[in-house]
Amino acid sequence: MSNIAPLNLMTQRGPTVLWNDSATPAELCESISYGAVGATCNPVIALAAIRSDLPRWSTRIAELAQILPDASESEIGWKIVEEVSLEAAKLLEPAFEKYNGYNGRLSMQTDPRFARSAKKLADQAEYFSSLTKNIIVKIPATATGIVAIEEATYRGVSVNVTVSFTVAQAVAAGEAIERGLKRRETEGKDTSTMGPVVTIMVGRLDDWLKSAYQKQGLCFDPGYLEWAGVAATKKAYAEFNARGLRPRLLIAAYRNALQWTEFVGGDLVLSPPFAWQKRFQNSGIDPVNRMEIAVDPKIVDTLYAQMPEFRKSYDVDGMTPAEFDSYGGTRATLRQFLGADEELDHIVRDIIVPAA
Repeated sequence: MSNIAPLNLMTQRGPTVLWNDSATPAELCESISYGAVGATCNPVIALAAIRSDLPRWSTRIAELAQILPDASESEIGWKIVEEVSLEAAKLLEPAFEKYNGYNGRLSMQTDPRFARSAKKLADQAEYFSSLTKNIIVKIPATATGIVAIEEATYRGVSVNVTVSFTVAQAVAAGEAIERGLKRRETEGKDTSTMGPVVTIMVGRLDDWLKSAYQKQGLCFDPGYLEWAGVAATKKAYAEFNARGLRPRLLIAAYRNALQWTEFVGGDLVLSPPFAWQKRFQNSGIDPVNRMEIAVDPKIVDTLYAQMPEFRKSYDVDGMTPAEFDSYGGTRATLRQFLGADEELDHIVRDIIVPAA
């Protein structure tokens, strides 16, 4: 084992890259020192970044309320999200130039309140992409989102597919991006600097399956559930390679160390929350290539035989796009993002209309 720290070693050895699942400046700077070449923002992350420096952002919210007297609480809040995102994006510009747009991007999340409108999602994605050169835009892997993903890609937006947990969602989203890229190329439009990714929220998949395990009264080794998301991700990775899909997979929403070690060596993006990065960096684990090593067939077979929700998550045809919206992980995650939007509205309200 080298004396180089594990994450730095991983990023130096092969194609696996690290992105930071946070837009807080101090965390992103430290993550960059580990080798990170990208970062992400969403309503929950933006809220954390604002709260980490609330006096500063409170002053800015008050200024925007004066500058934009007709703006709603939500519109002011999203202006702050833009500013948080652009600050983080600035830190990633060197990596953007080094990788010619393939990395070095800051992910901005489309407003979850637009989730039912493909046009609003695509329009906002195009707007966010115009803010600075190294933005990548998150669009959810819902039925409506799949339509928006293709359209935004066609317009030249580098898309980061989010609210995505299953092989079916990942493949449908990857194919939507591929269609968008091919439409651009057919019209002679450039795709060479685009860097789309398709997220699998691996820990949230495990969360949902653990909930199903309890609700359905199942009884097998509960440790197998720690491997469920890993197995689904490896299946999706193989499908992307077999189909020749150009977007990379991005792994997010970490719950255990397997969701790092089992993906090392793959041509994909690992995007752990900063707290998990520190754990990995201090672990002493040698990050050897394990992406091509299959999950124990006994574990996969047990999950597949006893859990309909695992089959739905693992099979390429486990769900149709029409069924993506009703998937338990999708509903839970969209509700969390909507809740963060509401919390940000409350922060803005308390500043521009303080309590008596």
